[in-house]
Amino acid sequence: MDAKIWSDLFTPDVSIIEKILRPIFVYLFLVVGLRIAGKREMAQLNTGDLIVLLTLSNTVQNAIIGNDNSVTGGIIGAITLLIVNYIWTRVLFTHERLSRLAEGDPDVLIDEGIIKHDRLKAEQITLPELTTAAHKQGFDSLDEIARATLEPGGTITFVAKKPSADADRHNQIIGKLEQISKELAALSTSNYEGLTKPSS
Repeated sequence: MDAKIWSDLFTPDVSIIEKILRPIFVYLFLVVGLRIAGKREMAQLNTGDLIVLLTLSNTVQNAIIGNDNSVTGGIIGAITLLIVNYIWTRVLFTHERLSRLAEGDPDVLIDEGIIKHDRLKAEQITLPELTTAAHKQGFDSLDEIARATLEPGGTITFVAKKPSADADRHNQIIGKLEQISKELAALSTSNYEGLTKPSS
């Protein structure tokens, strides 16, 4: 390999300062942009949300690397992104108010089994999308859910309804009746066998 190839591989085409500043600006833009776009983008509730997240990386790629295709330039950009993300998460961890401002608060979508249509509208989540999210977590329908919360990171958490005291008592009675029925059936079978058994 001649000197030019080595130079192309490891010599950035832009200044080191520019390689550091570009990822910082793009990172901050994405933090603000995704916050404005809402939590549903992170939840990826439909194909459009997934496409947006996938194409975002390709869209901002040139903004991060500029005209530089060198290995060194890519490493500098990647290290800058990792450092910025580490600092950002540390700042959010130690400043609760800033974390709430940056990431938002959890949003209750279903409370005590009642669907909050105003919150669904605010987060631009349709009932079919919410139902699909519930199916992914093992629920057959929204009727089984006591509480659903859209978390700041885009995850939707579901809490199942607990059976009422009456329903619980009913299930216990049914269980005992079934047990008694089995015992009676077994007793009847043994008595019938005793009556039909020939005497010696």
